[in-house]
Amino acid sequence: MAQLLETKHDLSTVVPVFVTGKYHPTSVSVDPSNSSPSSPPKPLLIFTPSEQGTYPVILFFHGFYLRNNFYTGLLLHISSHGFIIVAPQLSNIIPPSGTEEVEHAAKVADWLPSGLPSVLPGNVEANLAKLALVGHSRGGKTAFALALGRAKTAQNFSALVGIDPVAGNRFGETSPKILTYTPGSFDLSIPVAVVGTGLGPESKGCMPCPCAPTQYNHEEFFNECKPPRVHFDAKNYGHMDTLDDNPSGFIGKLSDTICVNGEGPRDPMRRCVGGIVVAFLNYFFEAEKEDFMTIMNEPYVAPVTLDQVQFNV
Repeated sequence: MAQLLETKHDLSTVVPVFVTGKYHPTSVSVDPSNSSPSSPPKPLLIFTPSEQGTYPVILFFHGFYLRNNFYTGLLLHISSHGFIIVAPQLSNIIPPSGTEEVEHAAKVADWLPSGLPSVLPGNVEANLAKLALVGHSRGGKTAFALALGRAKTAQNFSALVGIDPVAGNRFGETSPKILTYTPGSFDLSIPVAVVGTGLGPESKGCMPCPCAPTQYNHEEFFNECKPPRVHFDAKNYGHMDTLDDNPSGFIGKLSDTICVNGEGPRDPMRRCVGGIVVAFLNYFFEAEKEDFMTIMNEPYVAPVTLDQVQFNV
């Protein structure tokens, strides 16, 4: 059976979203500056295709206490398929409260119309009429909270993706509280995708709480979404397996030790999650439905085993 699954996963090469796209992305770091009127409210890591064109924009939020550059492999993969990605660094040495983090995210969103054009290559334009919120872990909750209006912003959002979103820990739900435990209770009118991990709810060693506790994880987020909504669970991977291999520094080492991780390499997981994001956004932004429907109807084509595959229009 293991050999059969491995053979099936080789089929990911025939689904374009699971391999590197046709664009050649570059990245740039942008730091706040008191001397520039176009300065962002938070440090940013921006990925953009280098080819001339107008591209949809993704606002990406990192997980609790993590760094935006820990997601470089994932974000390069997505950007290579024709997306501009703005990844703010929302936490410093002392992480802000969840409410403050959502407020910071709103300020970055409001900076985009005036500030983003000034830091893009001259031949690249951002299409903010197609603006998606994407986040991992607490960043997934930040994305949901921003879409739900828990911080004021003038921006309109077109789609939402939670990558193993987490809303709480053993002490309860973190602020701002958004879960109601009522099906379909999220007041959202945009399409939502939720990608979970099968190992996220498991505790590691003597850790008192798993990284993605059952009552606060992807299943509850999806349960509270209205259609159109889509759900996947990467059965054999853990909460941190979308990050780069061996992320740097003390925080990077910590991220590798506190959660249950999958036994295999992370690259298939990054390509799977990145491919799902690309296929989902292309389905709703560009009416390019083939890749998305292939994944829904034949989930074994993904680079990793997907469970709980569900799509409600």
